[in-house]
Amino acid sequence: MPRTNIYIDGFNLYYGSLKRTPYKWLNVEKLCQLMLPTDLIQSIKFFTANVSARPHDSHLPIRQQIYFRALKTIPNLTIIYGHFLTHSVPMILTGSDPIQKVWVDKTEEKGSDVNLAAHLLHDGFKGLFDTAVIISNDSDLAEPVRLVKQVLNLPVGILNPHQRHSQTLQQYATFVKRIRQHHLIASQFPNPMTDSKGVFHKPQGW
Repeated sequence: MPRTNIYIDGFNLYYGSLKRTPYKWLNVEKLCQLMLPTDLIQSIKFFTANVSARPHDSHLPIRQQIYFRALKTIPNLTIIYGHFLTHSVPMILTGSDPIQKVWVDKTEEKGSDVNLAAHLLHDGFKGLFDTAVIISNDSDLAEPVRLVKQVLNLPVGILNPHQRHSQTLQQYATFVKRIRQHHLIASQFPNPMTDSKGVFHKPQGW
């Protein structure tokens, strides 16, 4: 059984497989065990960032923290945080005549892909895994995947949360599997759950 480390791009997973579905209460360890039945999953690193409240959704941070609480019940899982960066960008005001530009605050998640790549390379060069598996479809990860595969001669698999595979990632990956609906259905946390702080429930609407 190969020692396998899992590297999860949390937002890529969310937007690729979970948003607008009833499967957000996802046990990522169970998902990986289901999709990699012959691997010994020794480490899971979950890369994400803390979200802030939105005008239309003030409970977004609360739901995210409840999910993080569920993730932290997985003994071999570590959450590694990036951050959000907000900056103003000019955009055309729809329907304006004459054309008018307005400044809009745009918030982007920063750090997860860089953090994931850094941990993947660090762990590979330290000999901490026999196989690496990435949950993402971000083509920006192609170069660290190539380095692990070609320089270290270690296999790197992709579990793709999106419907289409990144051709760039597919070019370097040892294997690519798509996360499908039946994988998500079979990999849900129980509800309610219990941790060292007590009992907690899946967020409403999930």
